[in-house]
Amino acid sequence: MTMNATLASRAQRGGWPRAVFGRDWKVGYLFVLPMVLIMGGLIFWPFIDAIILSTTAFNFNTGETFSVGFRNYQRLLSNTDFILSLQNTITFTLWSLSLKFVIGMTLALILNSRLPYRSLISGIMLLPWIVPEIVTALAWRSIYDPLFGGLNPMLQGVGVINKPLGWLSDPHMAMGSIISVNVWKGIPFFVLLLLSGLKAVDKEQLEAAEVDGANAVERFRHVTLPSLRYVIVVTLLLSFISTFNQFGLPFLMTGGGPSGATKLYAILAYEKAIGSLQYGPGIAIAFSVAPLMALLIWLLARFMRHDDKRDGTSTKAPGFGDRLVGLGSSLVSLIVDILFWPVRVIYSGVEALIRQVRVISGREAARPILSPRTREGGSVLARLLVLVPFLGFVLFPFYWIIITSLKSTQQISERRSIFWPEPATLDQYNHLLTGTGFLTWLMNSVLVASLSTFISVALASLAAYALTRLRFTGAGTLTTLLLITYLLPGTLLFIPLYQTLTSLGIINSYAALILTYPTFLLPFATWVMMGYFRSIPVELEEAAMIDGASRFYIFWRITLPLAAPALLSVTLFAFTNAWNEFLFAFVFITSESLRTLPIGLQSMVVGDILPWGRLMAASLLTAVPVAVLYIYAQRFLVEGLTVGGVKG
Repeated sequence: MTMNATLASRAQRGGWPRAVFGRDWKVGYLFVLPMVLIMGGLIFWPFIDAIILSTTAFNFNTGETFSVGFRNYQRLLSNTDFILSLQNTITFTLWSLSLKFVIGMTLALILNSRLPYRSLISGIMLLPWIVPEIVTALAWRSIYDPLFGGLNPMLQGVGVINKPLGWLSDPHMAMGSIISVNVWKGIPFFVLLLLSGLKAVDKEQLEAAEVDGANAVERFRHVTLPSLRYVIVVTLLLSFISTFNQFGLPFLMTGGGPSGATKLYAILAYEKAIGSLQYGPGIAIAFSVAPLMALLIWLLARFMRHDDKRDGTSTKAPGFGDRLVGLGSSLVSLIVDILFWPVRVIYSGVEALIRQVRVISGREAARPILSPRTREGGSVLARLLVLVPFLGFVLFPFYWIIITSLKSTQQISERRSIFWPEPATLDQYNHLLTGTGFLTWLMNSVLVASLSTFISVALASLAAYALTRLRFTGAGTLTTLLLITYLLPGTLLFIPLYQTLTSLGIINSYAALILTYPTFLLPFATWVMMGYFRSIPVELEEAAMIDGASRFYIFWRITLPLAAPALLSVTLFAFTNAWNEFLFAFVFITSESLRTLPIGLQSMVVGDILPWGRLMAASLLTAVPVAVLYIYAQRFLVEGLTVGGVKG
């Protein structure tokens, strides 16, 4: 009787499918189906296929592929090229990460304080983030150029060096040079996330610590840093994953040279798989770091979702993952303590010395060293003085691009008036627009970026709504897989995707890019949109359902309009990433008529011949569309990254 009553109750509510698959299974599965097809067809299946392919080798004599088991991986242990590339990658990552964190934290602290023109300075500091990778590489190659660049004359002018140096041609200097460029490019990411964390620090705790006599350094160490622990760990893990898998900047600047000094593992994998057509060994190189990436992605997923458990409502005992998260936080605190110890010692020593002078002079030692007004004015001045070199570091490449693009070829070759065009001319722009395929590359970029952005944002909106609002079986698993694909490096995907596109017969076509760009745009956009949808009150939708509205009507007419700021933010992020993308376009496109702007600009470099004037003109025109979008919606961009991208 009880069983019959239960079945009857389920039938009234929708029958056994609803009981098995969830209350909203029909709409939920329909909303997430496009995203699942893309993730399954262009991410997970190529990934599995690549694992199988990594256990094979190609016989160039017979043209046959045969299985070699795990021999490709075993050979890596004794492969000197692979070991060198791994050492280079570790060096590149650790130095870049350390410098970006220190500089990013310094700038975030300054920008979080009272400062004149703070909004303008914040916008300037974020400029490197929006510049396409190809523009960054070309600009810095021009600056580093030993004959026509601007760095050597500056350093010679102030007496730091006495002769021009080959920054990218010297094996001992090349790694440090590309690390500097990676730091320049990555500083805005650290500033954005750390600044968002600083704004959430409890001001009352800081005031209480000040009342108790804690100085600025002590307040920062014992109040600010503990509050930032979560943000710091997430930022470092995200940056480690992206930096470790860096391909574009090192490849565009040095090609892995000189003498393999900057050949990272991603460049070696590309050379083996695409350059030498040795897919098995190439994929083995790329997948050799997969266990490390899996561990980092798992840790990052735990941290990014750890905030759901920090409210104390969870009744589960801490598991291995929770203990590992706590261990990671403690490790970060220990490292910060070690790095911060010299600052604390110096600050305490200076403070004690000044107070001792006050005692000797007969003044009251317990009183503040300076009056509040003098202290505040001096603090602002000190912060501005610290900012000046960083502002110069950020702005100089942009200045160099502009002045070089306004010089004639003769002026550049004769090295006349290095830091100012005499006279200014638009000849480089004229030659670029009439003598190259720049306009074709521009239209290709507009087409590919627009279509891939539209597809990604449309499908992401549907999937994000389903995962945050609808109840259906598998939603939790899909959310986890979404986060994994969001964090999955492109260097692990470009070789299997190349194989998949080749088998489908769409390699070297617009479709190759329009289909593959959503593999990194869609997971990101969905994750950000989920963060926004969670912030919209569910009561509005429940009221509409009572009035008889369908789920699709609610999504289209109520929830989506309320999420308009999120849509704009996600659209701009997606378009920027598609516009700037280099790796997929470089690997999948070979026809000149199909090249996007990053690949077109790279093709202008022929051997050792670099037409710097046209390259800088092209770089400026390539960066302008993204810069305009950024200026138009800077607030939404920052909000999208700091709210949805990390807390989603």
